[in-house]
Amino acid sequence: MEQIVNTQHHFFSQGKSRDVAYRKKQLRKLKKLLQDNEEAFFEALDADFKKPPFETYATELFILYQEIDLFLENLSKWAKPQKVRGSIFNFPSKNYVYPEPYGVALVIGAWNYPLHLSVNPVLGSMAAGNCTIIKPSELAEHTSELMAKIINKSFDPGYLHVVEGGAETTQSLLSQPLDYIFFTGSQRVGKIIMKAAAEQLTPVTLELGGKSPAIVDQTADLKTAARRIAWGKFMNAGQTCVSPDYVYAHKSVVDELLELLQQQIVKFYGDDPSQSPDYARIINRKHFDRIENLINPEKVFSGGQTLPEERYIAPTLMSNVNWDDEVMQEEIFGPILPVLSFERLDAVIASIMAHSKPLALYLFSTDKEIQQQIIDQVPFGGGCINDTVAHLANPELDFGGVGHSGIGSYHGKTSFDLFSHQKSIMKKGNWLDIPLRYPPYKDTLKWLKKLVKFL
Repeated sequence: MEQIVNTQHHFFSQGKSRDVAYRKKQLRKLKKLLQDNEEAFFEALDADFKKPPFETYATELFILYQEIDLFLENLSKWAKPQKVRGSIFNFPSKNYVYPEPYGVALVIGAWNYPLHLSVNPVLGSMAAGNCTIIKPSELAEHTSELMAKIINKSFDPGYLHVVEGGAETTQSLLSQPLDYIFFTGSQRVGKIIMKAAAEQLTPVTLELGGKSPAIVDQTADLKTAARRIAWGKFMNAGQTCVSPDYVYAHKSVVDELLELLQQQIVKFYGDDPSQSPDYARIINRKHFDRIENLINPEKVFSGGQTLPEERYIAPTLMSNVNWDDEVMQEEIFGPILPVLSFERLDAVIASIMAHSKPLALYLFSTDKEIQQQIIDQVPFGGGCINDTVAHLANPELDFGGVGHSGIGSYHGKTSFDLFSHQKSIMKKGNWLDIPLRYPPYKDTLKWLKKLVKFL
């Protein structure tokens, strides 16, 4: 690990990655590499957790292509020094902010979207001019192996390099002199990452998770709400950090919503989702066991079937759920959707705010006042009105958590800014030098106060 990090520091010191033309060339190269290996990624993600090719393309590859194209279109403009207004106290002067790369960045990816969540932050790091080490999750072993194979074969290890391994590998990397750390994963591991970063005062971004609610009020278009909630929840077998973790439905519509959700599951995956080519599996037996234990048979509205040997858990709806149930004690991160009912919206807001701030929130309502009330009163990372998950597909929208759901945001221009230090420079003219600021200060304080009042 020491040698890998030293190699990148040496490469960065040569200044090659600072050149905007070089950055664009490497981004184009990476895009072509991903395009040339699409079939291989389909196979790898199928081997890791039977992810359908459509979901692999839509949620892993397409998002990366879109992000790369945005960088290529705007990078020349973003990388230029930005002129800002000067201060009368520094007249005459010209003032600029220079975006400059930090140096060597470490990006630690997550297993649930093993390509997307490992590479998307890297695009911002590359665009900003850094050298980058990628540490994909070892749980998605086939995808990790493929990433290492194609990237390490195609890029200078001093510029871009994939390191495979488990927790010990990550700890070893974290002990090295890094200039930036970006982590996607659980809150538990996020605390470990932040503690390690603090030892060397390394800036860090944490993309974590939490229980993200979907609220359905009495004005909602229930058919559309059911279709979009079922899609956002059961895509990738619920292993999505921003999937709806639970639903709060108004008591006047909760029964109809449950029926519509059940119908949508059948439309999506058939009467037996275990036979559907469009339904993924749980990543490993440890996670399977954890999720299976959250299912209370007495509260299962539909689904609940499991096949341990296949790591299959059916899309499961649970009704009559409350906050004392085990399924409400942690982020589910699997294909179980608890449905709670409510009478008053202020009680929903109070219950959400009594817990950790969610990464996402989804409101289904046609009442604009209620829409604004949720936006104004409930803290959460980001979300949608009358949809779920889809906000991630817009690179113009920042993505990140708040509180326990994360620190820092990325995507698009925000990714470039995240991996750039904003260096402030004032260029002062010599033709005028106002003596007011210089000692001795006799009789100058009154003039300073007058100047402040005038401004």
